[in-house]
Amino acid sequence: MADESFSGLTLARVLRPWGRRGEVAAEILTDFPERLTALKDAKLCDGEGAGRKPARDVSIRSCRIHLGQAIFHFVGIDSINDAEKLRGLEVQVPFERTELPQDRHYLDELVGCEVWEQGADAPLGAVREVENTGGPTESWLLKVDTARGELLIPLAAEICTQIDTATRRIEVRLPEGLRDLNR
Repeated sequence: MADESFSGLTLARVLRPWGRRGEVAAEILTDFPERLTALKDAKLCDGEGAGRKPARDVSIRSCRIHLGQAIFHFVGIDSINDAEKLRGLEVQVPFERTELPQDRHYLDELVGCEVWEQGADAPLGAVREVENTGGPTESWLLKVDTARGELLIPLAAEICTQIDTATRRIEVRLPEGLRDLNR
């Protein structure tokens, strides 16, 4: 059944048919790919935009991870031709947030928050994006739009001393020289 109002969490995007029995290879778009193998039901959506078709329910016969891609076999998709029609569709599940421990935040909740330096009477700017710097220690940077341009602030407890997503405010204690380092 199609659902025009569905807004889900995208876990994968179908790339191409895989094999001859209707399976598809999909790009994994979740940090928890092991969850894909346990899925029994999902929705197939064609992304966003004006020509967007309604999401459709699908049952998942099987899913396995192979060479960094998810290989899905959906119920009722039994040929290469059937699988080809799924190219570009997104595999989505309902968006549900779990309660996070204190002092933990969903990254998208930080976007748009005003950043205030402790003791200041005006905000430095607003968080435009949160970026993963990668590497073995996986750290995050707040990209803050200020009147003087972009300011990169490490998302660390020593620097971001108070984060209140309900009031959309982040208080920071910037290390000396950080402002100049970013410009």
